[in-house]
Amino acid sequence: MTQAFVVPSLSSFAVNPIRLAILASLFISGAAAQAQEQSQESDAAARADEYVVVTATRSERPWLATPASVERVEVDQQLPGQRTDAAELLQGLTGVQVDTRYNFAQDTRITLRGFGARAAFGVRGVRLRLDGIPLSMPDGQAQTSSILLDEPARVEVLRGPFAAIYGNSAGGVIDLQSERPQERLVRFDGSAGSASREKQRARGVYSTDRSAVTLDYVRFRTAGDRPNSQVKRDQWAGRWYYDLTDSMELIVRWDDNDAPLLEDPLALTPEQWRADPNQIAAPALTFGTRKTIRHRQQSVTLRERLPQHEWQVGVWNGQRDVVQYLAFPGSAITASGGVVDLERSFSGLHGSYAWQPLRDIDWRLTLGVDLERQTDERLGFINDMGVRGDLRRDETGKVRSYDGSIISDVQLTSNLVWLAGVRYSDLDFRVDDRFIVPGNPDDSGETQYAEWSWSTGLNYQISQTMSAFVATGRGFETPTLTEMAYQNEGTGLNTELRAAQLDQHELGLKWFYSTIRGQASIFTIDTRDDLVVDQSIDGRTTYRNAARTRRDGAELSLQWDWSPNWSLRSAYTWLDARYVGEANDGNRLPGLARSNLYTQVEWRPLTQSGLRIQLAAQYRSRVATTDANDEYAPSATVWSAAVQHPMQWGDWEVLPWFRLENLTDKTYVGSVVVNQGNGRSFEPAPGRIWLAGFELTRRF
Repeated sequence: MTQAFVVPSLSSFAVNPIRLAILASLFISGAAAQAQEQSQESDAAARADEYVVVTATRSERPWLATPASVERVEVDQQLPGQRTDAAELLQGLTGVQVDTRYNFAQDTRITLRGFGARAAFGVRGVRLRLDGIPLSMPDGQAQTSSILLDEPARVEVLRGPFAAIYGNSAGGVIDLQSERPQERLVRFDGSAGSASREKQRARGVYSTDRSAVTLDYVRFRTAGDRPNSQVKRDQWAGRWYYDLTDSMELIVRWDDNDAPLLEDPLALTPEQWRADPNQIAAPALTFGTRKTIRHRQQSVTLRERLPQHEWQVGVWNGQRDVVQYLAFPGSAITASGGVVDLERSFSGLHGSYAWQPLRDIDWRLTLGVDLERQTDERLGFINDMGVRGDLRRDETGKVRSYDGSIISDVQLTSNLVWLAGVRYSDLDFRVDDRFIVPGNPDDSGETQYAEWSWSTGLNYQISQTMSAFVATGRGFETPTLTEMAYQNEGTGLNTELRAAQLDQHELGLKWFYSTIRGQASIFTIDTRDDLVVDQSIDGRTTYRNAARTRRDGAELSLQWDWSPNWSLRSAYTWLDARYVGEANDGNRLPGLARSNLYTQVEWRPLTQSGLRIQLAAQYRSRVATTDANDEYAPSATVWSAAVQHPMQWGDWEVLPWFRLENLTDKTYVGSVVVNQGNGRSFEPAPGRIWLAGFELTRRF
């Protein structure tokens, strides 16, 4: 197990406590595993439990028999909180670096094995899904602000070669999963915290033997942790589940997210951050930097599961309206403006069919078809000191994607599983420019990408409680429509950007006992034409293709319930991501920490009472902000703690909770802006934060 995890360059760890923590985790895991092997009863329980996990690979093999790095975390394992930031659901997931900007105008940045670090806002290079419905656009961009974060019951993360079966921009997959309600209830949540944070939620559920209906309303307000960071956001969500037959289910979903005010305090220069991390960047006041968002999405899913086959069809449609005031005027005739007015419509269809071709062989084939489209109606205006001025941009951008895939999952022997998949993707990008005036020529353009992606892997069952796997594959990532929008010189769609080609390889070891589960893996990723930030100045970001990049890494995750009263969850990721063969040869990719370590301990002093006390620590090593590696955000260890205790109050169940973030009031950088041309690359995190709330439930 140790050999599967350690790589020679681990000797470069910067701090001894981190090295000791990793060695301790390995020792604890090995000692506990050795003790568990002596218990046949525990092994039997583990073999029953292992079948509950993996769906992200679309093969539905038991986790222990899947040749891929897949990790699943139940949301109730996380510290309680307001659930206003996606980071609250993703803590402690190996390979995932979640950079909280503490700026709701820019979205949390999520990277997975180094993919997504270039994102100036939103999510890039990582596919997001909720109950099988894509949250990512066909061009690969996604936003976490559109998600009702109170809904998911668990998070499943797929890393490595098999993410390629999801097509474009699938450096990894984050699959959020909710649960169909089984009982009638009403629920009210209320919470408050630092910086005038307040959130209220009302939920109603009506359930019968064949159907269930849910309705949610969520209201969130905060004055923000810095000046000019006020937030107003309201969300509505409805769900209808209906059993057409004993094996066929219909699911209808409706979401409406309205954020009429998201102020943007902007990032700071390193010098400003060191002087006062709570200050505001001056252009934020000069140009009134802010954003409004209205996101609506509807979907219908029909699925059937039978002993020999299953199928699923899902259709979705949505609209996203954004108005954003950037930190510059954009008054030049070719500048595209400093006020963005975007109306996006999107829709898609996914169909899959899985069956067992041969009766006597454990072999499952899955065919999939994905059709998606996206249309952006984009206007740009001069930002006249926070007031919308003259027109500087008027265009329509369209993306169309047709994908087909096939996945083969076969049990070759009693101990050996072979999983393989191939996918073909055809994407068209087109922009029609209507702002054609003297000095600003016709910037219309179009380009097309036709790409193959594939994955294959073997999983060998060493024993009933341990397995080893090897996997390899190739994927791709196109630039998004937004990333094509600008060039450093001249105007028009940047059609010179090529799709990045990703070659991934990994080795892994998994173990699963009744009280302990863990995984260790090493991987390497070679990328040609990697999409990286070229320049980023006041919200206007241009991109280029790097000659080559290379990511070498190692991961270790551990979940150990060592007694009825104590449990430990820990995840460590070491990532060496560098440029290869260009001017920045040998430099680290900006935005990525070499070491990420998360450890959470939970104590349940009175098992029957439900009292839970949790302590968590997150360590992140320093992060480069530029390709030249001439500036780094310093490393930081941040501690958090929480307590919750369910109680009964007549017919009502009450769950009060309290949480403290950044217990030691440490000054640190929450996120960095990569290759920021104006030097404002540090997005500061606040000091100590307190949060308190309750959940009030009445069941019928």
